[in-house]
Amino acid sequence: MGKVVTLGEIMLRLSTDTGIRLAEAETFHAHYGGGEANVAISLANYGHDVTFASKVPANNLGMAVKRHLQRYGVSTEALLVGGNRLGTYYLETGVGERGASVIYDRVGSSFAQMEKLEWDLANLFKGVAVFHVSGITPALSLKWQELTIELIRYAKKAGCKISFDSNYRKKLWSQEAAGATMRKILPYVDYYSAGKLDALYLLGIAPINNQSKPEELSYYYQEIQRLFPTISVLYSTKRRVRSASANDLVGTLWMNQKYYESNCHEINPIVDRVGGGDAFTGGILHGILQQQEPQAMVDFATAASAMKHTVQGDCNPFSQQEVADFLAADSGKINR
Repeated sequence: MGKVVTLGEIMLRLSTDTGIRLAEAETFHAHYGGGEANVAISLANYGHDVTFASKVPANNLGMAVKRHLQRYGVSTEALLVGGNRLGTYYLETGVGERGASVIYDRVGSSFAQMEKLEWDLANLFKGVAVFHVSGITPALSLKWQELTIELIRYAKKAGCKISFDSNYRKKLWSQEAAGATMRKILPYVDYYSAGKLDALYLLGIAPINNQSKPEELSYYYQEIQRLFPTISVLYSTKRRVRSASANDLVGTLWMNQKYYESNCHEINPIVDRVGGGDAFTGGILHGILQQQEPQAMVDFATAASAMKHTVQGDCNPFSQQEVADFLAADSGKINR
């Protein structure tokens, strides 16, 4: 299995119990997570050699992050220590027709305040097959917009395949800023997680006007690939939100000039939606590294994402075999 490096900010998440507003909360559930860290954990669970690169403070919260990653077999050799604080965010859990809401408290975090790349890049990317990063990282500061592109260029020159997840967060930056930065990044990208809204509002792709087209997403994938021909794999999920507690989930994949789609997973009730997209990304990257057939790849990734919705926390704690058993059992049946 190929070596993978993921890089980004990991934070402390403090979430309310279901039915409790943040303003009335007296207790919180603590979890650690971030898009790139969650992908790293999924891949480590599937048996891959994964390193997570970030920076955390030299205190017990930083130590808790390190232990969280090591618990799942993720290497922390590139986890820098220093700076002032660990970023935090508060999650008011949604239920029924009321969606979840997030308050960020991440300004001045150890990772966000970095002004230069403090890793030995030659060592970081030595023998690495895939480098994964997301749009959350360049959203943190103008400096991180520069540093993200510098990292990607170095990794590409070192022979890595570049995996990039749009992961647009409107509370961090505008569509205009995100689109301008992503258009600088995407010429280096090989595997891209993006959907219809990314195509329309970040990349400025014209909306489809041919309603007879069998798969709307295949149009947007082809248009993204036309603009950025280095991209060989595109993927995303389609989600029908029945309520905050019940979603229908379908995985999509564009590979070898062909569109693939998983069966629909009816997830009800949702225990924790956070990290579902990261679990899907982890499944897709696993399939690429394992050279799976595209249909098997998207089926596995969607099943992994569906399973993530059934557990608390940001990360997907399931092994490759558990995801495979879930698929074989036709979801929801007792595994005796």
